[in-house]
Amino acid sequence: MRAKDLDRPFHGARRTVADIAAEQDEIARDTEPLAPTRASMRRMRSKALSYLQVATPGSFICGASAAVLRGYPVDLPNELDVAVFAPRRAPKGRGVKGRGIAVHLVDVEVVDGIPTSSPASTWAMLGRDLSVRKLIILGDAIVRVPRDERGIKHPERAGATIEQLQASIDAGPRPGLKKLRAALDRIRVGCASPLESEYRLDSEDAGLPEPELDADICNAQGRRLGISEFAYPQYGVVVEVEGDHHRSSKHQWNRDLQKYRDYANAGWEVVRLTAYDIRTLRRGPRIVREVLIRRGWRPDL
Repeated sequence: MRAKDLDRPFHGARRTVADIAAEQDEIARDTEPLAPTRASMRRMRSKALSYLQVATPGSFICGASAAVLRGYPVDLPNELDVAVFAPRRAPKGRGVKGRGIAVHLVDVEVVDGIPTSSPASTWAMLGRDLSVRKLIILGDAIVRVPRDERGIKHPERAGATIEQLQASIDAGPRPGLKKLRAALDRIRVGCASPLESEYRLDSEDAGLPEPELDADICNAQGRRLGISEFAYPQYGVVVEVEGDHHRSSKHQWNRDLQKYRDYANAGWEVVRLTAYDIRTLRRGPRIVREVLIRRGWRPDL
C-alpha cells in the first residue's frame, strides 16, 4: 500500500500510476468532436471508482460531479461531490465535498456501476451553486432529445423531461429554489450544445421571434434536406451554430456545403454563427436580426 507506483486519490484508496498513464494516453488520442467533454467524463469516472473503494455503503455521487460524469456542461470540480441520505453524517476527507440530503429530494441511479443522482435531481441540487443562466444551459442539455444516425428522435434517451425538472422543484424546499424556478421557465427542448443555448437566450433577450429548435428542413416535396439548430419558417431563415469540427472535419465540411446548396434551392437563407460571434463579440442576435428584417420580419408588429 506504500509502494511508489501507487497514487492516493483518497484516504485508503489506491490507484496504479500505470492506470493513470493509460487513461491520459487515451484522452490524448481522442481528437474527435466533444473530446474535452469525454476527457472530463473519464477523469470523473476514475475519481468516482477510486472513491467507491473506501466509500461507506449508501454513498452516491451528486452535484457537479454527477453532471460531469454524465457529460453535461458543468465545470470539472476540484473535489468529488458525494452524498448520503440524512440523517446519516455527510462524508468528509481530503478531496471530498460531502453532504447529507433528505431522501425525498433526490433519486439515485447507477451509471457505469457508479451510484449517481438522477439528471433531474442533479440539476435541482446545483440550484445553490449555479447562476440562472448556467442552470438554463444545464437544463437544456438534460432535456435534449437525441437523434440517431438516421436523424430519428429518441425521447427515451433524454436525461429528463421538463416535467421531471418541475417535479424536482416540487419535491420540497432546497437552496436555490428561486433560481431553479426562474431557470425552468426558459429551458427548452432542442438545443444540442451550450453554444446553441447561449444563442437562444441572447436572441430571446434581444427580442427576436422564437425559432423552431432542432428543426427538420424539407423541400416542397417533403424530402428532408437537413436538420438545423434554429429555424424561422415564416421568414425562410435557418441559423447554424458551427463548432470547430465543421471546419476541421473534411467530411463535415463537404456535407455542410451540400446541405446549404439544397437549402438555397428550396428558398432558405442560412446564417452561420461561430463561438466567436456568440461568445466573444456577442453579435449573433444582431446578425440574425438583420437577415430576418430583410426577409420580412417587422420587430414592432
